[in-house]
Amino acid sequence: MAWSFSIGTIAGTAIRVHVTFALLLIWIWLMHYRIGGTPAAMEGIAFIVAVFVCVVLHEFGHIAAARRFGIKTPDITLLPIGGVARLERMPEEPGQEFVIAIAGPLVNVAIAAVLIAILGSSAGMEQMAGVEDPESGFLARLAGVNVFLVLFNMIPAFPMDGGRVLRAALASRLSWSRATQIAATIGQGLAFVFGFVGLFYNPLLIFIAIFVYLAATAEAQNAQIREISGSVMISDVMITEFATLDRSATIDDAIDTLLATTQREFPVVDAAGHFEGLLTRDDMIRTLKEKGPATPVVAAMRRDVPTIHHRKRLEESLRLMQESHSPAIAVLDGSNRLVGLMTHETIGEMMMVRAAAPGRFRFGHLRQTGSRG
Repeated sequence: MAWSFSIGTIAGTAIRVHVTFALLLIWIWLMHYRIGGTPAAMEGIAFIVAVFVCVVLHEFGHIAAARRFGIKTPDITLLPIGGVARLERMPEEPGQEFVIAIAGPLVNVAIAAVLIAILGSSAGMEQMAGVEDPESGFLARLAGVNVFLVLFNMIPAFPMDGGRVLRAALASRLSWSRATQIAATIGQGLAFVFGFVGLFYNPLLIFIAIFVYLAATAEAQNAQIREISGSVMISDVMITEFATLDRSATIDDAIDTLLATTQREFPVVDAAGHFEGLLTRDDMIRTLKEKGPATPVVAAMRRDVPTIHHRKRLEESLRLMQESHSPAIAVLDGSNRLVGLMTHETIGEMMMVRAAAPGRFRFGHLRQTGSRG
């Protein structure tokens, strides 16, 4: 995720912190400092750190469940409103998504139960509800936060776990795309409710509303892409007209090609048309600045770009793009010669075409409804 930095790796999963999290710590420090000076500010920071330790454990609940089904989690990102775990791929079955989604809140249930057991009879609802009151006690407030995390995450709206639980339940009877659309619509509706309530009570709800609405919309779009990709061949939607760079070219030659086209990614090929690497616009400009225009493109190109056969299905290219974080995928023919490119813009254009002509356009061919042949 952009604007985030890594603070370490646990069991193969990188833990990243978004820069806005630092703003939260500064705000907590100032608020508590005004109340009780430096000691209160230090206690406020310690409490927030403890809360986000619980959030990390919540995310590792998802991670442990995902690994049970062979799904890796490259990283988790901590935001002011919680954590986001990035799965290598989506679960294939509704039951798998249900287990992965419910695992996180169950971790918070366990943490709250342990804290309540430690506190014993002193752990009343009034103490746990006073999350913002330092006099309620550190552990009581932390137990209250974990109860809140369970309730908040089980709201049936994306990106909360409750939205994924709802989709898993609906997908047992409906198609994955239809189940996602229903869950996303509910999430968007709840986002409007959060935003409206936030206008009168708490401005933070407006921020949460925007986040929920965008996440629900993105989830619906991803489901549509997933539905289409299973029946579409890469050769039907790949870019076939593009400029390439010879492996003997220099950055100066690449700049000329950049200015003459609208491309952002340039495949580097040998004399026989075999793919050797990819030079992006950003790599090009950085190399021009650091090493000069005479630098060979082979010294600046990316060599870890995934390749795929043009007769594979689109869903496989989507998986490769998600796993590799590559800006493009090189599409090869049976002789391993470059015949096309797949980019994120290609996927976006495919979705716009489908939205503009639903039921009338079959990728690769325009369907003439009502005619012969």
